[in-house]
Amino acid sequence: MAGIYIHIPFCKKRCIYCDFFSTTQSEKKAAYIEALCRELILRKDYIGNERVETVYLGGGTPSQLADKELAAIFNTIYKVYRVDGEAEITLEANPDDLRPDYIRMLRTLPFNRISIGMQTFQDKILKMLNRRHTAEQAINAFYECRENGFQNISIDLMYGLPGETEAIWTEDLQQAISMKPEHISAYHLIYEEGTVMWKLREAHRIEEADEDLSVNLFTRLIHTLKQNGYEHYEISNFCLPGYHSRHNSSYWTGKKYLGCGPSAHSYNGESRQWNIASLDGYIKGIKEGTEISEKEELDLYTRYNDFVLTSIRTSRGMPLNRLKARFGEELYNYCRQMAQPHLAQGTMEISEESLKLTEKGIFVSDGIMSDLMWV
Repeated sequence: MAGIYIHIPFCKKRCIYCDFFSTTQSEKKAAYIEALCRELILRKDYIGNERVETVYLGGGTPSQLADKELAAIFNTIYKVYRVDGEAEITLEANPDDLRPDYIRMLRTLPFNRISIGMQTFQDKILKMLNRRHTAEQAINAFYECRENGFQNISIDLMYGLPGETEAIWTEDLQQAISMKPEHISAYHLIYEEGTVMWKLREAHRIEEADEDLSVNLFTRLIHTLKQNGYEHYEISNFCLPGYHSRHNSSYWTGKKYLGCGPSAHSYNGESRQWNIASLDGYIKGIKEGTEISEKEELDLYTRYNDFVLTSIRTSRGMPLNRLKARFGEELYNYCRQMAQPHLAQGTMEISEESLKLTEKGIFVSDGIMSDLMWV
């Protein structure tokens, strides 16, 4: 089984925290869709003849595409690839794009999962982040999706935002829980270098959340969602039973995936590949048949480091028998040795023959994963 990721780079405007590749050049959509479909055809052998079990349209803002543009993508995918009949097919969407007529159009396409970028339910903070929607629009969009038959809806939340308090975060969590989405992704704000938000912090116009507040917000997130029936199955992801993101989980379990579009990444178990982060360069390269990507062949130690980084993030942890079988005695012993201090400190545990983070360990997970990696 394998996955396909489609990067849709178009946005009406950029959020001030975002460093993903995106553009406001919507006049280039037609040329882009043509190039994207061509790439899907050209790279059909990348995942072999494996059945596709997930398709994910991310961005950017995929909900900026019209019905004909989305249909062209799916016509190509279903013509070229073996898509599983029970495949999870996700669209990332901005709330203000999810008008009733647009949602009804989405129901005519293969989408069975919607991921809505809500971020917060505080209008003042949304405006500061340069988001296009209001809290009311986000809530209405969720219920419109539900009323139109979407039974697998994920929402994105952010915390550690400028001016945010524990009370505000609690209010956001209670609003999210009241809607009963099947899945919640919650990310701490990162000040990515070069973004508008990074520049505002450097100019001391906004203040970054301190470590104590960040820890308190994360603690409240974990406990509140667990108390309301959500499984904490990956550091930043929570779901009701049976509703984990199958596409994202493929990244954490080492399954093959093909990424198409500018800046999209691919992985086939032996190499990583990533496309150039340029819309014009991508379209031109596909049209003229010139190189649009870079490739890295993965040696044993790089594959081991990837295994650490992806498996430790999940609630299932790192299966020790798989570690030994895939990477041999040397790396197995190395990992056990490097994990020993964390086991002694109670930040890791061995449970069900897997090496896992404890709740205490989740708060220092970056340091733990770094310690376990081969250097």
